[in-house]
Amino acid sequence: MRQRLLKLIPQLLAILVLAVVTSAAWAAWLGWDQHRDVQPDGTTTGPYEAWQVIGLVLTLLAPVYWAASRRYFAGAVLGVTVGLTAAAFYDWSDDSSGLFMVGVGMVMVGSLVVTAAVSAVIAAVKRDGRRRGAAPGSRP
Repeated sequence: MRQRLLKLIPQLLAILVLAVVTSAAWAAWLGWDQHRDVQPDGTTTGPYEAWQVIGLVLTLLAPVYWAASRRYFAGAVLGVTVGLTAAAFYDWSDDSSGLFMVGVGMVMVGSLVVTAAVSAVIAAVKRDGRRRGAAPGSRP
């Protein structure tokens, strides 16, 4: 029982750390831009620009790589998903239409799927690199 708990603690810490880092990244990239831009034809865009979302995604690659390369897959996937979902919920909850939950659900599912795929690719590349870089005659 104690061994199981000791193995679980790093995963839980990774989830917590990645959730906090992800929420902070959301605030840094998306939290300050809250107004919609009105185009000359009357349509609205925003509140986020594409470069902000791309910046958020690129920023999150570093902590996901850190967690996945250390085999904290639950931390990588759940931490980022929880962080993005909580940040989106907090940021969009003042929407008067009530449709913000649809967007929050899409953020949750999208971040879960994409982070799981990125973590799997990182794990496969790290595993393949270890095999290729191993000394002749050594065991993986």
